[in-house]
Amino acid sequence: MKVLAINNDGGGYADYVEVAAGTTVTGLFEQQIGSADPSHYLIRVNRQPCHADQVLQEADRISITPTKIEGASRSH
Repeated sequence: MKVLAINNDGGGYADYVEVAAGTTVTGLFEQQIGSADPSHYLIRVNRQPCHADQVLQEADRISITPTKIEGASRSH
């Protein structure tokens, strides 16, 4: 099935990707981001907060946005 994966990490991109039926949010995260720590990302399905074990459905829209940006410093 196809879902829209929006990756806002680095340069960012959005594309429809094929995933197997039964794929969870965690499974897609691992496919798109790799071994990064999911707690450093805001992950939403269809613009709503989701849990890691949520099973994706055909045409879902998954956005992955980092909450910590490398190289950024904190303003004082």
